[in-house]
Amino acid sequence: MARRQWMFDTLRRVFESHGFVPIQTPSFENLSTLTGKYGEEGDQLIFKILNNGDYLAKADEAALAQKDSKALIASISKKALRYDLTVPFARFVVMNRNELTFPFKRYQIQNVWRGDRPGKGRYQEFTQCDCDIIGSESDLCELELVQVFSEGLTALGVPGFRILINDRRVLQALAEAGGVATDQFADWTVAVDKLDKVGVEGVLREMEQRGLPSSAADQLPELVKLRALSSVDEVVAALSAHLADSETGKAALEGLKELLHRATASGVSADALVLDPLLARGLDYYTGAIFEVAVEDAPIGSICGGGRYDDLTGIFGWSGMSGVGISFGADRIEDVLNHFNAWPMLSSDGLDVMVVQMDGGDVSREIEVSHRLRAEGLSVELYPDAAKLKKQFKHANDRGARWTVVIGEAELESGKLALKDMEGGEQWTVTLEESIQRIQEGMDAHE
Repeated sequence: MARRQWMFDTLRRVFESHGFVPIQTPSFENLSTLTGKYGEEGDQLIFKILNNGDYLAKADEAALAQKDSKALIASISKKALRYDLTVPFARFVVMNRNELTFPFKRYQIQNVWRGDRPGKGRYQEFTQCDCDIIGSESDLCELELVQVFSEGLTALGVPGFRILINDRRVLQALAEAGGVATDQFADWTVAVDKLDKVGVEGVLREMEQRGLPSSAADQLPELVKLRALSSVDEVVAALSAHLADSETGKAALEGLKELLHRATASGVSADALVLDPLLARGLDYYTGAIFEVAVEDAPIGSICGGGRYDDLTGIFGWSGMSGVGISFGADRIEDVLNHFNAWPMLSSDGLDVMVVQMDGGDVSREIEVSHRLRAEGLSVELYPDAAKLKKQFKHANDRGARWTVVIGEAELESGKLALKDMEGGEQWTVTLEESIQRIQEGMDAHE
């Protein structure tokens, strides 16, 4: 938890440096609010909540008799645990639109739930760290979120991350070029979104099962080759040939090119930016730019995601509010940092100083020193018993305390204290003010 708290605090500082403000939403929503927003597979993973009381009293008897669970759900469950933070955010915006200033920039760090099969990097309950900008169609919003990705992941020390970028309008144009009808686009994106999991052959089988035309299957290997191109300009040039008949697709592609060049010019590493023409993001509400973050040689999939949604608030009766947002997957980031042993040096239990309690010592003085050190912003523990020094120092080591303070007879007579650096092993006899200065200097050097 100390590590997770550090991770949340680090992201919070990045979010707030860009002017995002915090909100919270309830753990559950109306089931009707969540259904139909995450694609067919996402809908199956929503955790439904049984109605209060005798939930079978108003159950659909015909569906119950036929054991038709899909038909039965509507009569026994009106609420569900939230699947993500974006749809509840859209509801929040509509409900509070008279109090908010637009464009509105929010961040939110809360848990979400998905009825997925647990496995490596897959959880049924996990924490998302989101930030969104709603009320503007400017592509500068996408640029800012790419910067937030870069700054946040760099601050967390995530090694070898790559920010994958695409646009749903480019995907739509590619699907059309492959002979996919408009009403089959969702099926095409669901199939393509599985590319990294099942490979080309797996996607081709999925396309066949979903009844997609053979021309789409013929097109796929050519599109896969584009992923191997080394520069943004090469990918743009090659993609343009596939989008010759789509003005919308070509305009979106030029927008991506401009976004990537601006991001590089603003300090985002060019090595961390990838234009991926087959990045699909299976969620149905995305309408423009889409993002994912992957880590090279990591044992799990993407650790972040996001995209532009043009009218998510429209489902709550307020049309025309375009927004764009991203999400950091805290649990997967934690997995990555564990895998690479990339955590910074942190106190395991958040303890800076332990004050030793001396047998026959001056407890009032030890309490006073503890209080004074806390007033300087340090985390301090006064050992509660006058135990043997060996036991107390072992406790300090087990707690990961960097410093210990001892006030023995000699220190009481001199008005000083013994300060020990538990990491370096050095010890000084100093005044309380000098000890504070040494501790703060040592902490600054550590950072």
